[in-house]
Amino acid sequence: MRAPPAAPHSAAFLITIDTEGDNLWGRPATITTRNAAFLPRFQQLCESFGFKPTWLTNHEMALDPAFVRFGRAAARRGAAEIGMHLHAWNSPPLLPLTDDDYRHQPYLMEYPPEVIDAKIGALSQLLRERFDSPIVSHRAGRWGLNSCYAKALVRHGYMVDCSVSPGVSWAWVEGAPAGRGGSDYTRFPDHPYVMDLDRIDRPGISPLLELPVSVIPSRLALRAPWVYDVPGLRRWAWRHQPDRLWLYPDGRNLAHMLRVVEDALSTGRPCIELVLHSSELMPAGGPSARDAADIDRLYRDLRALFAVVARSFVGMTLAEFRTAWLGSQAAAYASAFPGRSPSIDDLPCSPSKLRQGWPRT
Repeated sequence: MRAPPAAPHSAAFLITIDTEGDNLWGRPATITTRNAAFLPRFQQLCESFGFKPTWLTNHEMALDPAFVRFGRAAARRGAAEIGMHLHAWNSPPLLPLTDDDYRHQPYLMEYPPEVIDAKIGALSQLLRERFDSPIVSHRAGRWGLNSCYAKALVRHGYMVDCSVSPGVSWAWVEGAPAGRGGSDYTRFPDHPYVMDLDRIDRPGISPLLELPVSVIPSRLALRAPWVYDVPGLRRWAWRHQPDRLWLYPDGRNLAHMLRVVEDALSTGRPCIELVLHSSELMPAGGPSARDAADIDRLYRDLRALFAVVARSFVGMTLAEFRTAWLGSQAAAYASAFPGRSPSIDDLPCSPSKLRQGWPRT
């Protein structure tokens, strides 16, 4: 059987914001949401370039009145999307998993299946009620995703996930002390794919489209990967160039981000995906920005990055990209198999598959 050609459509710029409480890297016992007041500046910057962020929202931010007003307004005028970002340790129903869940921050995938399902259901319902909007896009807290988790997402109507950080392993990052650590994405695809719900590291047939974040090997890692393993050279190598380059702004990595954009253009990728945390948009909200000057440097880099990206990419939310991607895939199949004339519903990541009650296991 002939393989269908690559689907032709405009490359998309996806902006995903893990919308969560203040400086969770510090593992606070009491979570605050002051960063909600700093988010309109970022939304305005995005809109000035025609870009549309997807605000992947967790429990405490869904309860913040200022963010709810802001998020509802942006979604209603079609300038943003509200999705889900779930932190298992403080998202109801609460079930203690360790001696101090706020300190250990266990992964959702470490909980029993029925608790995973209940937490996804409860937060999904809260988000729909608070934002009066469909909630179909998701990123796992702490990048932790497995098959059980993915199947639960589909049961609750999710159509897009963006939890995969290709080429990156989080197995060394502990959640529950008795657990196995985070997800290992070193062998996962680095391009959009319909997820096999039994083997989430490969394409399959399901309603769930995976949109991995934009992470590429650095040139140094490609040419001399051994330097990152030599004790005397490791620190120099990381200071000169980390082994992986992310589309993740921190106010000091504009050159690295532009390299990711350059790679996407040279390889014809259908999209690039920026990731950021909402609290990193305020002073002292994360490990990168200590004060207002650091935030200004972050915005300087964002403006420079957006100016370059705007020349070649179209801004879309995650749900919008899914619709465009499905349409282009249908067109590609129709071109490859003219006698079949397939529609969007024939594709593995289609609305009809969701209506049929996937997953079937």
